[in-house]
Amino acid sequence: MSQTLFSPTARVLTCYCEGHCPGNVQNGTCETRPGGSCFVSVEEVLDDETKQWVPEWSHGCMSPEQGGGLLQCKVGTFSPQIHGKSIVCCDNEDLCNRDLPLEYSPRTTTTPEPPSVNTNSMPLFALVISVALCLAGLIVVLGAIYCVYRRREKRKPAYLMNSLYNTTNGHMPIADLVEQTSGSGSGLPLLVQRTIAKQIQMVHSVGKGRYGEVWLAKWRDEKVAVKIFFTTEEASWFRETEIYQTVLMRNENILGFIAADIKGTGSWTQMLLITDYHELGSLHDYLQKRVLNPHMLKTLALSLASGVAHLHTEIFGTPGKPSIAHRDIKSKNILVKRNGQCAIADFGLAVKYTSESDEIQIAPNSRVGTRRYMAPEVLSETLDLKVFEGFKMADMYSVGLVFWEMARRCITTVRGAKNTTTCEDYALPYQDVVPSDPSFEDMYAVVCVKGVRPPIPQRWQDEDILVVLSKIMQECWHPSPAVRLTALRVKKTLVKLETDCTIKIV
Repeated sequence: MSQTLFSPTARVLTCYCEGHCPGNVQNGTCETRPGGSCFVSVEEVLDDETKQWVPEWSHGCMSPEQGGGLLQCKVGTFSPQIHGKSIVCCDNEDLCNRDLPLEYSPRTTTTPEPPSVNTNSMPLFALVISVALCLAGLIVVLGAIYCVYRRREKRKPAYLMNSLYNTTNGHMPIADLVEQTSGSGSGLPLLVQRTIAKQIQMVHSVGKGRYGEVWLAKWRDEKVAVKIFFTTEEASWFRETEIYQTVLMRNENILGFIAADIKGTGSWTQMLLITDYHELGSLHDYLQKRVLNPHMLKTLALSLASGVAHLHTEIFGTPGKPSIAHRDIKSKNILVKRNGQCAIADFGLAVKYTSESDEIQIAPNSRVGTRRYMAPEVLSETLDLKVFEGFKMADMYSVGLVFWEMARRCITTVRGAKNTTTCEDYALPYQDVVPSDPSFEDMYAVVCVKGVRPPIPQRWQDEDILVVLSKIMQECWHPSPAVRLTALRVKKTLVKLETDCTIKIV
């Protein structure tokens, strides 16, 4: 699947289809994916009744995986030795294949007389025949392997589409649909995404953010979340969709991406992003309503560190995954799952980096994100935009502040009172020293000039996980980025405290 949802140059064609129509529709039309083409083909097949070879015609859409099928068309058109088969493609206009002329060579039923052979050239003749047979055998084997591979790849989208439209015999859950993809971890095929988007039923709004509004919706009987971007935030929709569809992006601590689509007419446009729905909401909302025991805190902290480590890690190989920096980590952009783990969301500001090309994909503006969670080097505009490690360390500063929010809500036993527990009220970082909507100047004065950091309560020294987290967060929000812990180091530290207890938040 293409890593970008839309190509600026590729066309979507409407083709006449017969014999190759999606859903086995007769005499209909089909739409190609961007870069595809229309085709008409003929192949001689054996009639079971007459035992004669008869031509069978097909019209349809050609996928863009092999240059819109042009390679197959060239083979069918310019190889006169291929008898009984022929194919012609076009991509100049819609329905261009309806009356496309096509010639083919029927199978021959006569056997030509063998040429006279000079007995003196028999050894050379035998050698030529042997080499030709070996080459033919090799071509047959390679062709069979290729056909099996192509058939397997083609069967998956067809299987997915059949499941989407099959309403009488049940349907495949979204989780299973994702599992049926190529395994690259980059999401569902584009046609499947668009089909799901058309079948979504909105239920009610669950919240608004800086870039759009989030709705609870249903696909068949399954709950999903739909983020509708404001029309002014088209760039954020494209960026977030691109990040979600990055190869090997899928991870249990990254919000599960389902589909993306653009709906609308000339007067209005809706940019949709469809993801998994987590009814417990954001970490920000969850911490205001509930307290955590040490095991719950450990699960939340470790899962957050694991998600950030997956983002920051570059995976080498084919396929590979670039390193990704989030740039807007905060408790409102982290969702709480039913199993007590975190799922990181909102990638509209994320940047990619691949070491092989040494290219950082970023808009030329370093002061982005949420001011309350901005690292000192971002507030002071000293972040080097040409060094990707700086973006990762800025993320880790924000992670330290989120850990502080979690830790305040973890209960501990009051000294001298065995049956009495306590914890701090929920608070945002720097809530007591800056306004509710702080400016850059407010945050710069507190974080950079005065060097203020959130306070560490004395009671945290009475619980192991709070002791470890307090040390981690203080290293994460160190004024020098080079001193801060990496996400992988934080993850490994928290793994050492992990127990076999499985926590489920209800």
